[in-house]
Amino acid sequence: MKIPTEPIGSLPRSPELLSAMAEFQLGRMDGAALKEIQERAVRDTITELEAAGSPVVTDGEQAKASFVTYPLAGSPGLSPDGVVIPFADGHQRRLPALTSGPFRYKVSADQYLRAAQQHTRKPVKQAVVAPSMLSLLYPAAGISGYPREEFLHQLADESEAEIRACLDGGAHVVQLDFDEARLCLKLDPGGRLLDDLVSLNNQVLARFTESERARIGVYSGPGADQDSTHSLDVDYAELLPRLFWLTVGNFYLQLASESDPDRVLTLIADHLRPGVRVFVGVTDPIDPRVETPDEVRDRVLRAARHIPVDQLGTCDDAGFAPFADDASTSRATAFAKIRARVEGTALAIEALGI
Repeated sequence: MKIPTEPIGSLPRSPELLSAMAEFQLGRMDGAALKEIQERAVRDTITELEAAGSPVVTDGEQAKASFVTYPLAGSPGLSPDGVVIPFADGHQRRLPALTSGPFRYKVSADQYLRAAQQHTRKPVKQAVVAPSMLSLLYPAAGISGYPREEFLHQLADESEAEIRACLDGGAHVVQLDFDEARLCLKLDPGGRLLDDLVSLNNQVLARFTESERARIGVYSGPGADQDSTHSLDVDYAELLPRLFWLTVGNFYLQLASESDPDRVLTLIADHLRPGVRVFVGVTDPIDPRVETPDEVRDRVLRAARHIPVDQLGTCDDAGFAPFADDASTSRATAFAKIRARVEGTALAIEALGI
């Protein structure tokens, strides 16, 4: 497509998979049985994405309990009382906290990539957690015998290895989920925390060649969990200049739920570097109403008035279920929105005559 369109990543888990995950946690299902159900969920998700016309597919993160903690599943040296992420509707998510080192991934996302590739011939996109997000697991009080500097070095090594394994495994693109970027400006309005996190991500990205970074992207949004956000009230103008310091070839940005999209598009255009593509959100996963293809077309055409078409792409505003237990959106609604995104992007290409 002249204007490429891609999903962000997560999709709602089926009732069968959610039930199986609960049974596994209670010790009433073994790992082999759970894995079989997860594999079926991945296959069905890819089949549905293809039926919706998606030119790029993902595994829908069906085997992940969370987009944040999947690398640490079963890891020792963790406590449940880490950083709290408050959402606008009052619910919270809490990250785990490290209690000891060394820091090592127990699970690498290239295993999800390989599993997805078995079910499709289409390009497969692989989402990974950004090192910046995992850096928040280190407690402010420190860890005796395990200094923060040593942790950050190990974190960078683990993140690089995961991204490289996905690139080497044939991922269409590797997307770093930098979901905490906008939230950081709520926690620290001065921006120092965000600057530190951008710097950490760039330290990892510097280990890749320019051609490799062309296949790496960064997603940023205000959160989308249980039909609520954590930082939609933070001015995008404070985020975007710093976000575009990241040395990647692709940015995936929430836009459909913005109250003044033209203002945001102007900011994007002001900071867009040559050779970088921006995928703008044209569907809103936390809005229960399914957008029409014509609405999507009009959103794409508006974006094309600000961003050169050869640097423009479309996406959803966010993943549909970044945490596995988020059942606020049905699978039927999610795939209907994806179909509208694909069809609406095609209508915009036709209208632009490209």
